[in-house]
Amino acid sequence: MAWRGPKKIQAVIPTASMADIAFLLLIFFMVSTVFDIDKTSVRLPISFERTEAPKGAAMVIIAKITDPATNIERIHYKFTRGVDTSQEIDINELYYHVLEVTSADSTHPFIIKADREVRYELIDQVVDTLRRANAENVILLTGQRTVG
Repeated sequence: MAWRGPKKIQAVIPTASMADIAFLLLIFFMVSTVFDIDKTSVRLPISFERTEAPKGAAMVIIAKITDPATNIERIHYKFTRGVDTSQEIDINELYYHVLEVTSADSTHPFIIKADREVRYELIDQVVDTLRRANAENVILLTGQRTVG
């Protein structure tokens, strides 16, 4: 009987658990990704005191934007319910958007994110609109000044 030598073993990559690994990675990246509801660049007013805004709060954004072509400044209003991205709205539509949120829960928090160069009358108009629509929890977003 002739000796044949050692058998050659084929290299095999086990692929049975690859689908499990792919789904675990997918879930990990979905959970660890931060979803930003508003990317409007706003220079916030400065304050010594600061409180954390609750997650899921509705947000009204008042931004002063300069058109680079005409160099004309305009005020832009945006609104988000806190779970979707912000959309540009007209100031007259704000009441109805806020009313949709407060009809389910009047204690739902609202954040006003206003540019520091916006006239206070415009911010006051937004606060009045929130109050007329029964918003009870209104927060003005500020930047924090360090002492020293």
